[in-house]
Amino acid sequence: MRLHRLKVTAFGPYRRTEEIDFDELSSGGIFLLHGATGAGKTSVLDAVCFALYGEVPGVRPRNRLRSDHADPDQLTEVVLELTVGGRRLELTRRPEQERPKRRGTGTTVDKQFSALRELSSSTGEWTALSRSHQEIGEEIKQLLGMSREQFCQVVLLPQGQFATFLRADATKRGELLGRLFGTDRFVSAERWLFERRGAVEDRVRAQDQRLIALAHRMRQAAGPAVAEQPPPDTAPGEPELAERVLAWAAFARTAAREHADVAELALTAAESALKQAEGSLEAVRETADLQQRYADAQARSAELAAERGQYEAARERWTRASAAGQVAPALDARDTARRDHHAAEAARHRTCATLPDAPGSADELAERAGRLREDLGRLDVARRAEERINELIVARDKLDREAAADEQAERDTEIWLADWDQVRAAHQRRIDTAHEAAQLAVRLAGQLDAARTGVDAARRRDELVERERAVDERLLGAREAAVAARERWLELKDRRLRGIAAELAGELTDGEPCPVCGSADHPAPAEPGTGHVDRAMEERAQADYLRADESRAAAQLELHTVRERLSAVREAVRDQPVAELAARLAELESAHDEAARAAADARPAREAWELAEREHQRRIDARQRARARAADLLARRETLDAELSALRDQLAGLLDGQGGVAEHASRLERLAAAYTAAADAAKAAAGTAERLAQAEERLADAARRAGFDTVAQVCEARLDAEELRALGKRVEEYQARQAAVTRELADPEVRAAAASPPADPQRARATLDAAGERLREAFAVRQAARSRCAELDRLSAAAQRQTAELAPLREEYNRLRRLAELVSGSSAENQYRMRLESYVLAARLEQVAVAASLRLRRMSSGRYTLVHTDARISGRGRWGLGLRVVDAWTGTERDTTTLSGGETFFASLALALGLADVVTEEAGGVRLDTLFIDEGFGSLDEQTLDEVLDVLDGLRERDRAVGIVSHVADLRQRIPAQLEVVKGRYGSVVRQRSGAAAVSG
Repeated sequence: MRLHRLKVTAFGPYRRTEEIDFDELSSGGIFLLHGATGAGKTSVLDAVCFALYGEVPGVRPRNRLRSDHADPDQLTEVVLELTVGGRRLELTRRPEQERPKRRGTGTTVDKQFSALRELSSSTGEWTALSRSHQEIGEEIKQLLGMSREQFCQVVLLPQGQFATFLRADATKRGELLGRLFGTDRFVSAERWLFERRGAVEDRVRAQDQRLIALAHRMRQAAGPAVAEQPPPDTAPGEPELAERVLAWAAFARTAAREHADVAELALTAAESALKQAEGSLEAVRETADLQQRYADAQARSAELAAERGQYEAARERWTRASAAGQVAPALDARDTARRDHHAAEAARHRTCATLPDAPGSADELAERAGRLREDLGRLDVARRAEERINELIVARDKLDREAAADEQAERDTEIWLADWDQVRAAHQRRIDTAHEAAQLAVRLAGQLDAARTGVDAARRRDELVERERAVDERLLGAREAAVAARERWLELKDRRLRGIAAELAGELTDGEPCPVCGSADHPAPAEPGTGHVDRAMEERAQADYLRADESRAAAQLELHTVRERLSAVREAVRDQPVAELAARLAELESAHDEAARAAADARPAREAWELAEREHQRRIDARQRARARAADLLARRETLDAELSALRDQLAGLLDGQGGVAEHASRLERLAAAYTAAADAAKAAAGTAERLAQAEERLADAARRAGFDTVAQVCEARLDAEELRALGKRVEEYQARQAAVTRELADPEVRAAAASPPADPQRARATLDAAGERLREAFAVRQAARSRCAELDRLSAAAQRQTAELAPLREEYNRLRRLAELVSGSSAENQYRMRLESYVLAARLEQVAVAASLRLRRMSSGRYTLVHTDARISGRGRWGLGLRVVDAWTGTERDTTTLSGGETFFASLALALGLADVVTEEAGGVRLDTLFIDEGFGSLDEQTLDEVLDVLDGLRERDRAVGIVSHVADLRQRIPAQLEVVKGRYGSVVRQRSGAAAVSG
């Protein structure tokens, strides 16, 4: 990385724009940055850091970057041009700052601004790359390969800090190296290992607890089988817990299976006894049933003998009724013919009573009906004439109505057309009025949008004013809280450092080596004093401070946002009251609504005009059609009148004064129908009389064939179907009962059982119940034994699965425990009791010592060399972070704290340069062509100063430039290229002098 040009405006102590040409300063390899105290030398380095990272070194706030001497209209800005990674870039940064409004009074806040450009090697033109803070920050970090803290430590070498580093203890060195090399990840790895080990240990103990619970459940499941040998007494975490539980589970399963085998034998014996009792009970029941059947048969036989007389009478009655049933069809046919004949005679008498003259035979009545129908046929001609007359009358009436309607429509049309001119003018006026209202509504709409925007802006302005006041108050409270929290944190941190010995002593264990001195004896460990602060209290205070600072930053960002919005709103509406703007808006809305309602009538007005035009044309066309239709109706009416007169004359001749055609025809139809009905009734009565005589003859013949002398005997013996079926069923039932009793008494098994002694089923049942109870008891015992075996198998399988699952978990726990103890320095395998972070830092420190010694030997004329040691710096220090200085003149190795002031300076300078080399190499080998070294040269004698300058001059190899920040006057004579910062009452300015100019001067 090489710096080319830096331009600062209204930055720090610089009131106006100051530009620094680093290419000119670096032409000689070394240049001097000097000036009075407080002039602004460090501000040059701050500007470089701010341009690259958007922040300045240390804890200085960004809102204090603006120069207090700057004009209000002058914006604070830093522009840095540099080459990094083979790319020529230009960075522009402006912090958040207040400025006067361009219009009106008051101030507004400009947001933070960043811009990145790149110079094209082919075209020689600058190309904009980004204006995003995040994108630019990420791009610069990737190109440089280091954070802001690393950059400030490597490029802006704070030599004084490394003098402190030389004299610091291992803890302080570890903190500095940890920040530079980012070893927090190794601390996180240590913490993760301990947390992981604890989590796995909890899981192992939980698995052991479940194994113990399974053993107790197996004890309950086994019952009396393991009463003499309970499960082993174990505790979670014991190494052989699983093996002991599995061995006892095998014993419990074996004992349970032995009990199950005994229960199985007892069940088999009980089943055999039950089967024998069931067989005996079945035989006794069969004998008892046969004996009961014989007794029941004898009782039924006695009952049948008593019912014998009734059975004989019923059978005789059923026989005669069955014979009468054979004559029943002929008897029913005779009764039906008699009913039909009586009905036909009644109908003949009814029809003859309606005739105008005495009735005759059926043939005479039919002849009279025929003559009447002939007269009815001759009336058809008169009927058709009458129907046509009625049709003509209806048609003539319709023509009259149509002619009257046409006359009325023509009169209405003439009246409507008389007012057409006034109607047309009214429609035109309505259309014109709507068009004018539409134009007015368009004009008012534009004014209305502006008025609404103004009202909304005024309301937002008032809301933002209130919000600005509230956020400002909250920001003040957040700042006070952040300051108080930071003071509290720093106070607790200081108190903890003063009592750190007691904290370390609290971790000591008798018999175990001290992590500080390594001794296993702890004769007088430090005791915590009153108000002792531990790590947790300090971390909580730090967390409180970070939260308070985040709240302050959030409130500050919110205030900046509110002020930006308020400024934009005020530019739009200035200070006009909301009520005034709202009143104007209401007037415009009312006028616009009225104009909009009037303009909305434009389309209905146009449609009404078009409808009136169509109505005008329709009425003119209708008047013409009505006149043509009136002439046609007159001709058609004359034709209808002529035809109607002719038909009326014809009808009068046909009727000859007999009334109307319909009335005469109706009278003839009624007479013809009456004579026809009488003739039909006479014929039907003659037919039924003949059928009745035939039925009487067939009935007498059927009675004789059935064994009856007269028809009266048949009627007396006859029964209806239901009675006959009931009587037959009684006869059949008696016969069936008699046959069943006979079969039952003749059965040899029944007769043999009757001859045997009486059977006793209750006694056999009692024997069977006793056998069943013994079987149920044996079955329950067998099932319980099987259940115990199955439960023990299930629980044993669960214990085996759990043991198999626990094996890799326990192996993982052992591995994690060993690793955690190794990285924490508490393992015997860790020879130096060195933590992982300390180990990494020790490796880095060893690299730094090697790189620093190359320059230290030259600065000290080959006398001093820095070496790294893994031993403790003091009896209670950290391992691996020791630094020793080897004096080649005496051949001794001593502590770095024994160096004199001048020796400490060039030793710390060599250490800073060595650290820069190591950090640069870790950052990806990014070449740093521009370095700055701050102060410390005043402690050197003339010879040592020459040697230090020779070393620094050696850094120029391959075109590297070194800037020295110093007050030493001798350096102004030794270094021709200089950048002087001159302070004044109204701000500082820079004066640049190149090496060539100094030589020529």
